[in-house]
Amino acid sequence: MKTDPPHILCVNPWIHDFAAFDFWAKPLGLLSIAAILRENGFGLSYMDCLDRFHPKADLPVKVLWDGRGPFRKTPIPFPRDLGTLLPEIGQPFSRYGIDPEWFYQDLKKLPRPDLIFVTSLMTYWASGVRETIEIIKKVFLDVPVILGGIYAGLCRDHAESYSLADRVITGPGEDCLASLIKEFTGVDLKFIPNVDDLDSFPFPALDLVRHLAYAPILTSRGCPFSCEYCASSFLEPNLRRRSPANVFKEIQHWHGHGIKNFAFYDDALLVKGKSHAFPLFEKIIDSKMDINFHTPNAIHIREITLEAAKLMFKAGFKTIRLGLETTNFSRKRNHDIKVGENEFFKAVENLKTAGFDTKQLGAYLLCGLPNQDLEEVAASMVIVKKAGILPVLAYYTPIPHTPMWEDAVKNARFDITKHPVFTNNTLFPCVKSDTDRHRISQLKNMII
Repeated sequence: MKTDPPHILCVNPWIHDFAAFDFWAKPLGLLSIAAILRENGFGLSYMDCLDRFHPKADLPVKVLWDGRGPFRKTPIPFPRDLGTLLPEIGQPFSRYGIDPEWFYQDLKKLPRPDLIFVTSLMTYWASGVRETIEIIKKVFLDVPVILGGIYAGLCRDHAESYSLADRVITGPGEDCLASLIKEFTGVDLKFIPNVDDLDSFPFPALDLVRHLAYAPILTSRGCPFSCEYCASSFLEPNLRRRSPANVFKEIQHWHGHGIKNFAFYDDALLVKGKSHAFPLFEKIIDSKMDINFHTPNAIHIREITLEAAKLMFKAGFKTIRLGLETTNFSRKRNHDIKVGENEFFKAVENLKTAGFDTKQLGAYLLCGLPNQDLEEVAASMVIVKKAGILPVLAYYTPIPHTPMWEDAVKNARFDITKHPVFTNNTLFPCVKSDTDRHRISQLKNMII
């Protein structure tokens, strides 16, 4: 009878896509689970199929000043049985990450795990998940593989029939971790964090990453908004927050390990800022740590007061993205109205007054929505440029379990229910005419 603590293998799968880049991307949920398992004395192994710093990678590895960089890229065939359905887009379908043989050999060097956790991010990266699990099963045929993450949560039926995982879980993995461990290993977890108290969670096990060029930070889970195109409220129905003191402690911890760049993953970082974000920023300022912050998930424009802007500037924010969506501020617009015209211009003014350079500021604009008037997008780009910041086109991805999904299915130019890969925003699935797709190419050139 086995008496040693269970050994768990955690795996971050490949990306299969037409384009991919490491924009501060780390599997934070998987690393959070790993941290909980470590608190329980479990043995852990971590394999990252996206590892830019793998020992066999080409040298030198390109690392930008903010920690980002390109993934290794290998052209591959479009997913089996779907290639004939692929529209011509002029870009190769590729695997992003390490060579499969490297992964296979690295797996063979590991002690046999008792259980394997695989995460998943974008729904349309499903074939990367499948390839990952396929190779895992060549080495550890009889070890159960549990798949979680965003693809698993939003496309459960597809994941169960396609991914090769032995079990697909939906929702935050921490919620069902104890029952999974008990079922597959027979061991009871002695330490289980309180899901309603995020301060009770250990810091994600980022130290398992081979080379940590930046650290993602999540101060909250969930979002107070319910945008028609976004699945955040489905994946995390309730907004939960960590205390500013707990977040500050984590930032100090990783900075003590040499990390200078941090990316906030929050969907609502500044909402109710006086009790949440502001005390955190003040602690960072008082600490005099030399660090940089980035906001790839966008900041809610209405919350960017002059006080907020000044605190962010002093705290070391370097990349600011605003969740604008459109500059059609009319009440007749089809989609969510979270910001008014005056609020947008005032937010930009506040950021500039605080000291931010225009090159640090960008506003996301939605593009490729069902039945969208692309001239409205063009007009929005002009207005954003006039405000003195960069327009950033956010190409629409149809996502199951969102209010806009049914509309997307009706207006897609091919069957996006057949396989998640057809929701890939590079394909512009809801832009039906060649004229509109050509217009989007023109809009891309307008950004610079």
